[in-house]
Amino acid sequence: MTENVFVCGLDEANLPTLSAVPDAHRYRFHQLLTIEELQHGEVSMPDLIAKAQKILDGFDGTIDAIVGYWDFPVSTLVPILGERYGTRTTSLESIVKCEHKYWSRLEQQKVTDAHPRFGRVDLDAADPRPPEGVRFPMWLKPALSYSSELAYGVKDQAEFADAVARIRAGIDRVGKPFEYILDRLDLPPEMADVGGTVCLAEEALTGVQAAVEGYARDGEVTVYGILDSINYPDSPCFLRHQYPSALPEPVQRRLRDISERVIRRIGMDSATFSIEFFYDPGTDSVNILEINPRHSQSHAEMFEYVDGVPNHHCMLRLARGEDPGLPHHKGRYRMAAKWYHRWFADATVHDVPTREDLDRIEESIPGVRIDVSPHEGQRLSDLPQQDSYSYELAHIFTGGDSEDDLREKYDKCVAALGLTFDETRPGSRDTKNP
Repeated sequence: MTENVFVCGLDEANLPTLSAVPDAHRYRFHQLLTIEELQHGEVSMPDLIAKAQKILDGFDGTIDAIVGYWDFPVSTLVPILGERYGTRTTSLESIVKCEHKYWSRLEQQKVTDAHPRFGRVDLDAADPRPPEGVRFPMWLKPALSYSSELAYGVKDQAEFADAVARIRAGIDRVGKPFEYILDRLDLPPEMADVGGTVCLAEEALTGVQAAVEGYARDGEVTVYGILDSINYPDSPCFLRHQYPSALPEPVQRRLRDISERVIRRIGMDSATFSIEFFYDPGTDSVNILEINPRHSQSHAEMFEYVDGVPNHHCMLRLARGEDPGLPHHKGRYRMAAKWYHRWFADATVHDVPTREDLDRIEESIPGVRIDVSPHEGQRLSDLPQQDSYSYELAHIFTGGDSEDDLREKYDKCVAALGLTFDETRPGSRDTKNP
């Protein structure tokens, strides 16, 4: 019997991996709002909820699951709609405890010291200052944002003041809609006057980055994968994610233990999660960067290459109340990577390959998949949801049996793309292109 699965923000890039889960024949996937409706421009939660309900109310069939693999507002829409239509999800409160960076830190510190010193920044002050006890260098970020939008690393008071001004100017776009969600909850005293437009300051973390993926079901927390995150040289921007992690096993055990404790504390259930960490080999310290209340859709191909099944499988099985377990090392390759092909200055992009061009590249290089972000003639500064330091040109997934194999395939793909640029404005991003 076919089951109807409504995917908030279903996109063409994820449809192949959704369709690659072992029991995909059971599911009929339906788009529930587009990415453009959900994340571009001004966000109105009442309008999004009303649009989604209109689609679901008008559907002539069973509504068997409502799922999503994006951050806010998708993450909060899923439990809101799940409550109305009787589909299985974690609670809205558990989602918000992850999405609201300040509330998340308050919850983390109740069960672990694996987090940086942090505090709130008064955006309304005439001369905003760092919170007491939080030292430079530090990161300033809104309580909620898309990707790393409006997140700034600062090393002194002058950079702090500049970052505050930028955040103050842009924080309402996502912060105000988030307050609509906060109003639906019974907040604890420590969150009663915080709101959704708060700015957080955190001491900068050092070391190597890793991501832990897992799920919570019936009170049990399971970690099914740990990945490494490698940055561009002298940059906070990801160059690639690589699976499985090369961290020592004792460190990986600590990451699993901390993840299990914080997810139990937050109260997630029937849901996937992804937690980003820093591990400093010099001090042997582990610290949480952030908790995401969903698995990472950007890791799906890597799990498929290595384990034989994309991580979407866990999300879908949990939504149906079934065993979400993944196989391990049953895939075609020993390791896999997701590469971020970036440009570190504003420019107009030309010679963008068509989908047919990309298909030819993928056919000529086994074990790769390519998604290009800009379209022909687009200015990079017009791309939505970019971080504060670079522009994403393409995501390139590679599977291989060694790191050299992964790198060689990536280099071949970049050369085959053949992108060209003009009207570059030096200085519009803080670093040069590697």
